[in-house]
Amino acid sequence: MRSDYLKACVQYMLPKNGLTLLAGFLANVKHPPTKNYLIRYFVRKYKVNMSEAREEILENYPDFNAFFIRHLKPACRTIATTELVSPVDGYISEIGNINTGTMLQAKGRSYTVHDLLACEKELSSKFNSGLFATLYLSPQDYHRVHMPIEATLKEMIYVPGKLFSVQPATARVIPKLFARNERLVVFFDTPVGLMAMVLVGATIVGAIGTKWHGDLKRSRKTYRFAYPENMSLKQAEEMGYFKLGSTVILLFANSERVQWQQGLHAGDKIHFGAPLGIIKAKD
Repeated sequence: MRSDYLKACVQYMLPKNGLTLLAGFLANVKHPPTKNYLIRYFVRKYKVNMSEAREEILENYPDFNAFFIRHLKPACRTIATTELVSPVDGYISEIGNINTGTMLQAKGRSYTVHDLLACEKELSSKFNSGLFATLYLSPQDYHRVHMPIEATLKEMIYVPGKLFSVQPATARVIPKLFARNERLVVFFDTPVGLMAMVLVGATIVGAIGTKWHGDLKRSRKTYRFAYPENMSLKQAEEMGYFKLGSTVILLFANSERVQWQQGLHAGDKIHFGAPLGIIKAKD
């Protein structure tokens, strides 16, 4: 735990905004020797499995960002027949019930749904007795985000904030980490009621984007986007991406209809399309 606090102290001192701007600039460089060096270094350092990538030849990526949000070969991920599937490749940071509006960040630390969603209490309170799953995407993971269930897009909120690292060591010691960082909150209607997907920004995350909007412009102001046209997305359909790694928090308001897959625990590795939960029959 002492090492976690040391890492957190470094996070407070680092010029996180400057580092993120620099990382974003380098990730967009198209100069072949530079971008090829960056990509090769990253693949070696994080042992990225390029055999799963639709484009395996590193030199064919126009820049580092294109490599980082690379597509997978369709055969590399099987979409489970369960009603809820994992939206990402990553690790389960925490998973469980929301108790009176409070969610577990890590052992001994919690934060509120209202602080995370940054919306009016009338809306956030609908999740007060729901379910949540926090999924961490490590640098080596596939960084596109998919739909865990078929749904209809309702609203999106861009929330400015800090850019702390979201790696597990940081989550264990920085209070209310996910509710302090920059994030994108997306609300959906589903067959089991209201669902929210929160894409959390972090140090050197160059951009968060969605299928329907593209890259979200970083700002100091909160922005809301309404979607009255009822855009529908199918289960496993792509909904967004990270340009460098971060965390997705999935919330369901109706715990009477949704149940997480048995046997899932914090620390478990999970792949996009793997079973994440089931829908319980109506009483």
